[in-house]
Amino acid sequence: MIRSLLLSLCSLLLLAGSLTAQKRTCAANEVLARQLMEDPFMKQRTDDIERQTDQFIAAGGAQDRVVVTIPVVVHVVYYNSAQNISDSRILSQLQVLNDDFRRLNADAANTPSAFQGVAADCEVNFCLATQDPNGNATSGIQRRQTSVNGFSTNDAMKFYSSGGLDAWDRNKYLNLWVCDISGGILGYAQFPGGPANTDGVVCDYAYFGTTGATPPFDKGRTATHEVGHWLNCYHIWGDDGTSCNGTDQVSDTPNQGDENYGCPTFPTVSCSNGPNGDMFMNYMDYTDDACMNLFTTGQKNRMQALFASGGARQALLSSPGCQPPSGGSCGTPSGLSATNITQTSATLNWGSVSGATSYNLQWKLAAGSTWTTVTGLTGLSYGLTGLTAGTAYNYQVQAVCSGGSGNYSSAASFTTASGNCSDQYEANNTRNTAKVIPVNQNITAQIATSTDKDWNKFSNTSATRNIKVELTTLPADYDVQLRRGTSLLATSENAGTANELIIYNTSTVSSSYYAYVYGWNGAFSNTQCYTLRVSLSSSAWRTDGSTDGEVQEIEIPVLYENAAFGMFPNPANDQLTVEVPMENESDVQVAILDVAGKIALQQHRTLAKGDNRITLDVSRLPNGIYFVQLRNGEQTHTRKLTVQR
Repeated sequence: MIRSLLLSLCSLLLLAGSLTAQKRTCAANEVLARQLMEDPFMKQRTDDIERQTDQFIAAGGAQDRVVVTIPVVVHVVYYNSAQNISDSRILSQLQVLNDDFRRLNADAANTPSAFQGVAADCEVNFCLATQDPNGNATSGIQRRQTSVNGFSTNDAMKFYSSGGLDAWDRNKYLNLWVCDISGGILGYAQFPGGPANTDGVVCDYAYFGTTGATPPFDKGRTATHEVGHWLNCYHIWGDDGTSCNGTDQVSDTPNQGDENYGCPTFPTVSCSNGPNGDMFMNYMDYTDDACMNLFTTGQKNRMQALFASGGARQALLSSPGCQPPSGGSCGTPSGLSATNITQTSATLNWGSVSGATSYNLQWKLAAGSTWTTVTGLTGLSYGLTGLTAGTAYNYQVQAVCSGGSGNYSSAASFTTASGNCSDQYEANNTRNTAKVIPVNQNITAQIATSTDKDWNKFSNTSATRNIKVELTTLPADYDVQLRRGTSLLATSENAGTANELIIYNTSTVSSSYYAYVYGWNGAFSNTQCYTLRVSLSSSAWRTDGSTDGEVQEIEIPVLYENAAFGMFPNPANDQLTVEVPMENESDVQVAILDVAGKIALQQHRTLAKGDNRITLDVSRLPNGIYFVQLRNGEQTHTRKLTVQR
């Protein structure tokens, strides 16, 4: 069985929602409006900040100020491995911030000559914190795997209690959260004057840094834009739509009508601002990363006012966050993770520290107070054994350098697998390591981590050749596939914790059948088990899983190899060709659905065994995102299509 059509379409809509991020969307103003409604005193605070800013500018602005250096802590809150961005990607983002705010960006030369005179070095630097709020050494990077797959703009990622990471003292650090933001939003920031425990910037992981980020927002300018808000700069068009009445409180940015997207051509004139038109290359517009290249002197004055006497962020000037603690010249390990978790063992991992000659590890029961210490570890992992099933543990790591030891990292945690599973059947994460399971009886096992996958091997016989696969008692959204060798025979992907069922009536006898169990989108539970049962029968199974009554024997289903079908070109213009490999003749339905799930085109074909091609005329479809869906009986496969002319 597969997911119901409704749930499939919901999944398509969620995917389509993520694609709307092809236009920059920032929620800083919406968050500001929400906070003003929630806090009756915040309006007075923001008014006071504006008054102090006006006085600072009236007194001459940022003419003789020293360069400000802001310690940064990056809180990475991830649901799966793709969201757990690398240290190198974080460092690439810090480099972009320093280049952009100091006007050292390589594309500064692209600023039109008409605006070169107001382009400014904002004299703001950023460093990854080397000292945490408790005076301990830190890498400036915190990581947490969360059960939340997609945060909104309600600041939940900023609290450990709601799946995120708590803010560090805003008077000492710029808090920068990296996570998955739902709704196509690239990021948002909190303006000065907001609550202390939510102060900082949030960026979607897909648009953070320059190494592996998603175009056209892959040059780190999402963070530049949002940190601009955090430093009290507004959207350049004044958030007034096209009325030409709004203001960003800056005199040297031209009045413009609404935001710009993509990469406009200079000059782009609106609000009678010719001949030079909009300053669409300003970091506070909505253009693509490659088209942004300047802050202005007026924007710099607003930023620097925050660090002047009485400024809202003046306390940052005395922060020790960029100073390594005494005796802490040896760095602190980051990237702690636990893998290969079973009932009695786990592998603990951590990132390397420059100059480290060895590492010390401490671990304990989460409910206990006594640490067990393991010293002299020269690798970046250590296997713990003799653990108790279904129990939470904490661990921390210290680097040892030639000049002394650094500080222990913040404690990470893991929970061993529950002891109520009949057999973990690990390690069986690949087809080649699949474990043989008994048929016609229940087995219980676990998907213990977001990367755990369970391959279970079994055989049918000529006397009992028909197969039924049941996956029940699911603690999370698990799915199951039936495979023979490398061929995918059937998939059951019901939503949530609904039971999964595959019926496969066949004449093929093989010792290489596999029941492959996995978590949907990284779902897992290291405390609860699922139940898998593979049943064989001499009689054909009915679709309800029984063998009662009259049953018509069915042929082997059509097999879709690898990605199930191919299609080209993508993006398509006038015609789309769909390639379908078939192992047997069968009726097939090919449909093109829009993002709302409505069928835009549809064809029914009887395809012969072998390779087949179906040509679809898409010339009348409007430009946009669609989904090509291939159906054969109980099998459905979907791929994304872009129509673009």
